[in-house]
This record gives sequence, structure tokens and C-alpha cells, in this order.
Amino acid sequence: MKLAIMTKPSFFVEEDKILEALFEEGLDDLHIFKPGSSPIYVERLLSLLPENTHRRITVHDHYYLKEEFGLAGIHLDDMASQRPDGYRGNFSRSCNDLGQLKEAKKKARYVFLRNIFDSLSVPNENASFTMSELQAAARQDLIDKHVYALGGISLDNLRLLRDLGFGGVVVCGDLWNRFDIHNETDFLSVIHHFEKLKAAVG
Repeated sequence: MKLAIMTKPSFFVEEDKILEALFEEGLDDLHIFKPGSSPIYVERLLSLLPENTHRRITVHDHYYLKEEFGLAGIHLDDMASQRPDGYRGNFSRSCNDLGQLKEAKKKARYVFLRNIFDSLSVPNENASFTMSELQAAARQDLIDKHVYALGGISLDNLRLLRDLGFGGVVVCGDLWNRFDIHNETDFLSVIHHFEKLKAAVG
């Protein structure tokens, strides 16, 4: 399975240092998800990261940054969103409907299927599927190497997701909940947990 890390929705002081350390530990797929943010803040974050990490970064907004910084691609956060006119690069997409998953996979590099479990970072964002629904989708080959599990992903459920046939997982709360952005500067617990996640996905 592949491992993608999604940023916290808000910016914080140590963010660039933590992300740089994660890249040094082997992070291959970072999604910058800052809904409602001004592009200048995303630009600043990207400018603080080493240039050789940019090709491993996908943006969920401000799509012009893909070309400006040589990023891996763009991400569309729902099935209704369209690629910018003339865009020819890599893109991925989010989907929260098993009935739309087959269509979503046709052109996207990969698809985030959400919400697999109750969110660890967004209050009251609950699982969208039962386990029997996910098992049925796996039997129908709707879940495959092009589908990443998003929502409540943690060390505790990686094996189950692998057994269901997911090609990757998207981790957010399970990683960032280990660091208090208001009271901490030591982020070793985040790095150590990332190492465990990386080892677990193989």
C-alpha cells in the first residue's frame, strides 16, 4: 500500500520543519489541504520546503501552484469539481459514494474514498460505509490499487484496509494529533509515528 499524508487544514509555525523532516524520512506523497486559505500562505509554505520535495506534493487549491513550483499534481475534492481549462497534468479526486467510484477512477491518477472510518481530526464526521458495503465493493473490484482510504486511518486499521484491497491510505489526524501546535515545539513524536506508519504499509 502507498502512504499519503494530508496536512492540517490550518497553518502553524513548525509546519515546514516537520514536513521537511517527514520528506527526509521517506515521505513520497504529501497533500497540502488548506481549505479557504489565501494563496500567499500556501506559496510561503512551498517556498520554505526544499525544492527537491516539490515533485512529491499535491495541492487541493490554487492549482496554478502546480506549474509554478513543479508539483506532482492537483487534487479535486469532490466529484463535481472540474480540472482547470487546459490542464493536462496529473490529478487525483475525492469520492464518498461507492456508486460513483468506478467513474471517478477512469481518469484520475488515484481516488480518495472517504470517509472509511469516523474522522480523527474533524468532529462529527462519521464513516460513510458499513464494513459489509466495503467488502462488497472489494469483491466487485471497485476497491483496487487506484483507490486510497481516507477518514479515520490509523496504525490500528491498516491491515484491514490492506485486506480490503486498497492501494493506499491517507493519514491526517492519526499523525497530527500527536503534536500540539499551540504548546509544543518538539515534534519527534510525529516523526516516530510516521516511521511506524511507513513500516506498516510496507
